[in-house]
Amino acid sequence: MSKLNISVCMGSSCFARGNASNLEFIENYIKENGLEAEIDLSGSRCEGKCVSGPNMTINGVEYTEVDEDKLKEILDKLTSNN
Repeated sequence: MSKLNISVCMGSSCFARGNASNLEFIENYIKENGLEAEIDLSGSRCEGKCVSGPNMTINGVEYTEVDEDKLKEILDKLTSNN
């Protein structure tokens, strides 16, 4: 598996609409699956796409309206290639 770069929008709208819990979910997912060396997790400033939030970017691909179910599906798919 190549390294994943996950950037979570930390703008107030995305953060309030779900990225606070999404961030916690990602941190737990990384820890529970021993992926600390395979995933770079960072926050980003608001990119003005609040209406489609909560938003995040994974390896350059933008994901919108992200919730924990969608996030688990994405992470399972991207991390199962080891």
